[in-house]
Amino acid sequence: MATMQEIRTVQESPRSPEARLGMKVEDLWDVQEAQLTPTEKLNACFESVPVSAFPPAPSSQVIEIRSDASLAEAVKILSQHKILSAAVVNVDAPEDASWIDRYLGIVEFAGIVVWILHQSEPPSPRSPRSGASFALAANGVTSASGLGNLGPEPAAETSGSFFEDLTTSELYNNTKVHDILGSFRWAPFLALQKSDTFLTMLLLLSKYKMKSIPVVDLGEGKIDNVITQAAVIHMLAECTGLHWFESWGTKSLSELGLPLVTPDQLVKVYEHEPVMQAFKLMRKRRVGGIPVVDDSGKKAVGNISIRDIQFLLTSPKIYHDYRSVTAKHFLAAARNYLEKHQEASPMLGSMITCKSNQTIKELILMLDSHKIQRIYVVDDAGNLQGVITLRDIISKLVHEPRGYFGDFFDGVLPLPQNSRV
Repeated sequence: MATMQEIRTVQESPRSPEARLGMKVEDLWDVQEAQLTPTEKLNACFESVPVSAFPPAPSSQVIEIRSDASLAEAVKILSQHKILSAAVVNVDAPEDASWIDRYLGIVEFAGIVVWILHQSEPPSPRSPRSGASFALAANGVTSASGLGNLGPEPAAETSGSFFEDLTTSELYNNTKVHDILGSFRWAPFLALQKSDTFLTMLLLLSKYKMKSIPVVDLGEGKIDNVITQAAVIHMLAECTGLHWFESWGTKSLSELGLPLVTPDQLVKVYEHEPVMQAFKLMRKRRVGGIPVVDDSGKKAVGNISIRDIQFLLTSPKIYHDYRSVTAKHFLAAARNYLEKHQEASPMLGSMITCKSNQTIKELILMLDSHKIQRIYVVDDAGNLQGVITLRDIISKLVHEPRGYFGDFFDGVLPLPQNSRV
């Protein structure tokens, strides 16, 4: 438990907007009815705090992309602002349109890259496509409907100019963002209003698997803030020392039922397998990252996340033979690129793991300090026991009351095929 000195320091001098927000929850915690369980008290506290109280995201993260922007333009915008997703504005909506009609959804960097790769799949030993058909696809003569076979395929080498050709192709430069509506990792525009509650926000980021949630200003009909899973974890890290946080945060991972994913359920790629197999598995199994394991299959030597696919477009010269480069060599090449360009990244550090007897508080501080989205649980011998994501942690903080959302999703469902929610 936190010492009285730690608690007093937080109460007397909140160190950040997130800590001040934690103090609001603390005040609500202290007046909750005694018969409530800690989880019920937390639910009640978060239901009493409006989303408008959440600290604003940096302006560089509250970005919109026009629906008629090309994929090349969208990638450039996302890269320049160092963000992985953005809201798509419907350019055909009338000027007086409400926010519901103004936005089409959320498009992700990784979704664009995966869509392009599968539309322009080069020939392989198991593919009937000829070099001529690939040439047509690379020049924009392709169907936007099929995304190709996701099963394991033998490695096939491509010419060193593949990605250079792709990034100058009509497919990349003429396909519009609205053309990939509903494709992989395209989320619906499921927004919150400022008056919505923290409980709603936390449930959407956990049980309903949203990576980020825009908050709209009804008066302006535009996005006012964007709240991410990582921002929530940072808020929790800043609440260390507060009674409400410590009563939950001092529980061990095993006490909270973590990890949710067990060793036999863990999606993984061997270090000598083609890196494209990792990205295909992520798409097929709908996960954001997988461990790279050694030949035993028990020990992780690295992690590849869906965001790492950006190197295939932003740094094409590294991966000339992208279909044959192994997961191990991909990690080494990515680290070399990041070091050369002096870019900070979790990939530059050593593999971060934890044990099931550690506390949720320790885990939150680790994830926040290293700026990572998931952490692998290992036993005393270093063998993989599971994985814990930001979403898993948030899901253990709150629970959804029966019938809580009511008609909240009306107008959003049915969702585009393959959307995350």
